[in-house]
Amino acid sequence: MFAILIPILVVLLLLALPAVLLFRALRCTSRQVQAKPVAGPEIDAEAVAERLAGAVRFPTISYLDPARFDREAFLGLHDYLAQAFPRVHSALTREVIGGYSLLYTWPGQETGLKPLLLMAHLDVVPVEPASEGNWTYPPFSGRIADGYIWGRGTLDCKGTAIGALEALEMLLAEGFQPRRTILLALGHDEEVSGRHGAAAIAALLRSRGVELEYVLDEGGGVTEGLVPGVRAPVAAIGMAEKGYLSLELVVESKGGHSSAPPRHTAIGILSQAIVRLERRPFPAHLAGVPRATFEQLAPEMPPGMRLVLANLWLFRPLLEWVLPASPEIAAMLRTTTAATIFQAGVKDNILPQRARAVVNFRLRHGDTVEGVIARVRRIVHGLPVEVRPVADEPYWEPSPVSDPGSPAYALLERTIREIYPGVVVAPSLVTGATDSRYYAPLSRNVFRFSPIALGREDLRRVHGTDERIAVAEYARCVRFFWQLIRNSAEGALLQGET
Repeated sequence: MFAILIPILVVLLLLALPAVLLFRALRCTSRQVQAKPVAGPEIDAEAVAERLAGAVRFPTISYLDPARFDREAFLGLHDYLAQAFPRVHSALTREVIGGYSLLYTWPGQETGLKPLLLMAHLDVVPVEPASEGNWTYPPFSGRIADGYIWGRGTLDCKGTAIGALEALEMLLAEGFQPRRTILLALGHDEEVSGRHGAAAIAALLRSRGVELEYVLDEGGGVTEGLVPGVRAPVAAIGMAEKGYLSLELVVESKGGHSSAPPRHTAIGILSQAIVRLERRPFPAHLAGVPRATFEQLAPEMPPGMRLVLANLWLFRPLLEWVLPASPEIAAMLRTTTAATIFQAGVKDNILPQRARAVVNFRLRHGDTVEGVIARVRRIVHGLPVEVRPVADEPYWEPSPVSDPGSPAYALLERTIREIYPGVVVAPSLVTGATDSRYYAPLSRNVFRFSPIALGREDLRRVHGTDERIAVAEYARCVRFFWQLIRNSAEGALLQGET
């Protein structure tokens, strides 16, 4: 009897499967919130562009070597901001933290409402001397030409820092009075881990017992044509960021003359270890924030892709095998392994007595620093390689994941769609690192989003040559902050408040 029933059940299941897949695909409809476009205030694009250009002209570079820190550039920028934004510096409290970071406070009318915190950083990465001659305009000239503001920091991230100040200055000129306290934190060392800037500001706020409604830092922008299958521009809101760990692998050898080498030199042994690590990448997992990203974007995709993403219960293993072929998507799905430094040898006829490599890992949620170290040691087991964290190099676990169902997320999503009509908003995972991780103890809602439209070419300019932002796009960035502050500070869009 059972021998007859089993084939029948198999046939029925095979016949029902396409219907189930199709049904789930048809139910996969857009999750985008409805929002009417907001024109916002009239903005003098040329004037705001010139103020950003003025800030770019201060070479506030962060170096790994603290001896190269240019305090005069940072203090000069502080003075410039006071001159460029007189209302902000008259009406708001300004505190200098860690010597060079800034914290502005605009007290709200209702002290029972949690403050909001906007943040950015004033420091920028160095310009490689070999590439400086390839810039269309000098990197710290703050040149306005061809419809763009040119210079290091326009995208990362003086654009958002000065844009937020512009919005505050405009609101003060309008006589706006926030119900909710507004904080603006501008760090000075984000590019070298933020330990003296953002970390100090967060610690100060924590000592004061401050709890934040939400935090908004730099992160994903508005991109077009970068998400396969999605024609509309996509605004990525970073809900979390990966952990960070750098390990050094060291091989000690007796050395000697190169005329009588052993079978494997220190360089050869260390190379074997690196090859082993690259051949055994961490497993990919379509879970957590990356899964939420794909589920949010699925309704905006063509029917075939929508059918697959609407049925992850069936297709997830296939996607976890296929998607990591793209380095960008692989970075979302797994802990990444990148050998970044290799040091060995002093002369061509001397066997090196020591070889050292540094391997950087960006940890996905579910992995830990301890677990990564243990895995690396298992992989190189049998080779005379010592594995340890790089001395004096910070490392940290993956950040907490913010709540996509919170009123604060809904407010941010709606504001984006008010200023960028037709954009598709989706939660995302930040594969790099920002200062926002220091504020996790102060709020469940830590978001990472830069209100700047970026194309594929623009992404290469971040930390690269010819960094720039379009004048019109920067004006829209200012308008975004103006609208976000009004929405947030009025409290009208946050549920549960009257």
